[in-house]
Amino acid sequence: MFPISVENLSFAWGSHKILEDISFNIEPGTVTSILGPNGSGKTTLLKILLGFLKPLNGRVLLNDSDLATLDLKARAKKMAYVAQRHSAVFSYRVIDVVALGRIPYANIFCKITDADYGLAENCLNQLGIAQLASRPYTEISGGEQQLVLIARALVQQAEILVMDEPVSGLDYGNQLMLLKQLRKLAQSGITCIKTTHYPEHALWTSDRAIFLRDGRIIASGNSTEIINSETLKELYNADIMVLKSETGSHIMRTCVPIFD
Repeated sequence: MFPISVENLSFAWGSHKILEDISFNIEPGTVTSILGPNGSGKTTLLKILLGFLKPLNGRVLLNDSDLATLDLKARAKKMAYVAQRHSAVFSYRVIDVVALGRIPYANIFCKITDADYGLAENCLNQLGIAQLASRPYTEISGGEQQLVLIARALVQQAEILVMDEPVSGLDYGNQLMLLKQLRKLAQSGITCIKTTHYPEHALWTSDRAIFLRDGRIIASGNSTEIINSETLKELYNADIMVLKSETGSHIMRTCVPIFD
């Protein structure tokens, strides 16, 4: 049984096909990166996985349960979402932003309990940002905000974390901080799925990569096996070398563009 299975998925806006015959399984406790050029269907695929859009054909299974048969509360208990961007209107404390992730478990009055706040504190600790608990969310850095949103997703106690370009707009240091935390989450048993424009990030942190172009999967498998010069050329129509370096027992791969 897989946390997520996608079977023969297709989607269209009117007569314009966006996704066609998409199928894959996600292993538990892994990081999967979905890569592709703009307009390839990455965000649309995520929206279908989350139940925001209904597929034209095919289905999504969460632990063998058809997503279409689950109500919003049941989905929220299985799967949490971290959006690409989030603009806060009010200066809520960080701990309050995180505690809002407990809403799927709240009673009819949507009251957040002391126990919920305790879970929120635990999630902040897990991500190493407990010191931010009393800070206004609007006054912390972009990288810290993104980690807070991940903490809010974790407090839902969902086993699947879905992220749309989680490092978008972050500086290099904050990107690395976020990627390291995603690896730790997977090691703790959380299944992570993210879209990204950075193949090297998939090499560094992802167990699996899915290449999406023109609404179809053109490659799928172990990140270190399928991310190479040939597949990147097919995906992005660009000349890119994948270089490997070794430091002791540690092997690192990175992508380097080739300029004429």
